[in-house]
Amino acid sequence: MSLDLVVAGAGGGLVAALRAAQLGLQVLVVEASEHFRRGNNTSMSTAMIPGAGSRWQRDAGIEDSAELFAADVARKTHDEGDQRLARTLGAVSAPLVEWLADDIGLGLSLVTDFHYPGHSVDRCHTVEGRHGTVLLDHLVERVEQAGIDLLVPARLVDVLVDAGGAVRAAVVERPDGSREEIPTRAVLLATNGYGADRALVAEHLPEIAKAVYHGSETSRGDALRIGAALGASSAFLDAYQGHAALAARSATLVGWATVMHGGFMLDTTGRRFGDETTGYSEYAAALAARPDAFGWLVLDQRIHDACLPFTDFRQSVESGALLTAASDADLASITGLPADAVAAELAETAAVARGEQADRFGRTFFEAPLAPPYLVARVVPALFHTQGGLVVDEHARVLRPDGAPIPGLYASGGAASGISGHGAAGYLAGNGLLPALGLAYVAANHIATTKVAATTEGTK
Repeated sequence: MSLDLVVAGAGGGLVAALRAAQLGLQVLVVEASEHFRRGNNTSMSTAMIPGAGSRWQRDAGIEDSAELFAADVARKTHDEGDQRLARTLGAVSAPLVEWLADDIGLGLSLVTDFHYPGHSVDRCHTVEGRHGTVLLDHLVERVEQAGIDLLVPARLVDVLVDAGGAVRAAVVERPDGSREEIPTRAVLLATNGYGADRALVAEHLPEIAKAVYHGSETSRGDALRIGAALGASSAFLDAYQGHAALAARSATLVGWATVMHGGFMLDTTGRRFGDETTGYSEYAAALAARPDAFGWLVLDQRIHDACLPFTDFRQSVESGALLTAASDADLASITGLPADAVAAELAETAAVARGEQADRFGRTFFEAPLAPPYLVARVVPALFHTQGGLVVDEHARVLRPDGAPIPGLYASGGAASGISGHGAAGYLAGNGLLPALGLAYVAANHIATTKVAATTEGTK
């Protein structure tokens, strides 16, 4: 029997499996890693899902829309992002988060306690603990409850097409090298990007190539390879999400909420080197370019307490990644930074926070002056995931260079070309999860619609 859909990747692609099954389709999920529940990028995320115009926003009196979301993408990417796709994702974002809550039973809330860089309004929805493991565990549980087959470990290695170029089968490979051809009329490539392939990273992302890779080891560019063999177009291969707040000691994410609540970063000269609030992704590249390619994230007890809702931050605290300094001099001693430089930065940021002077880098927001005892973490730049991939349309169909879709082939998340433009600076919080979940959702809807159309046509 031929399946309706094979989903390659058990991260955000599980949304496609759940939605397709809900719509009456026969679905199989294949996943390359047996450790995917703790090792893929969905599980490693902070579970932030933009939802432009959601009911949570309305309840909070926040006005938002797909158009405003697309405008924020345009501004953050300096008009280099894919506006067609941004509008598509903006339009599906609110229905997506409401479906996740109402139909999938995911406990979501709107994040309003701090503001993510680049979003003009609060629109990120998340789960308790603000961690992707909660999100992914819930999706996996619902997949199991729905009786959807999950083939693990098994890697999608090829997609076969018929004489007309339409998908007819998925080829999966087991760890022992055995292969199986699975008849299906559609395949969703939800295998993420190519961050684990160091050669591809060096080719497309030289500025971050030497940084720590903090993502799934199965993100090896499988979708790019399979798509290219079928004549698919790709774009924005130089785009990525970086992060400048990975604790060097514990490899845990200290997180950028520290910055948005008033923290700042020093390089190895003891000085700040930019406006930290521009975004954590582009700051990874900035940190990678500093002397010795590491820095110190400085905060205080107030910021510590404000960041405790984040599982990642609590894990950083529990791992001992944050050190305590009783005074300016103690902070310099603990970090080994020049005392005069540290004292000057503490004094200047305090003056900016009090409104006594402008920040020399143009930063407009420090919530309050830092107060001792200080907390400080040694941080390194990291590559989290790539943001370029196969070009898709508003239905997540993979396109050829002439704009024609490859019938039955879909892509989502890091397997698809995203909305972050070029480089790291265009990344907005949620630009990873929204294409992962949103494109999976629209792909399932489209596959169901085409099945109905084909059935209707066949009965005439």
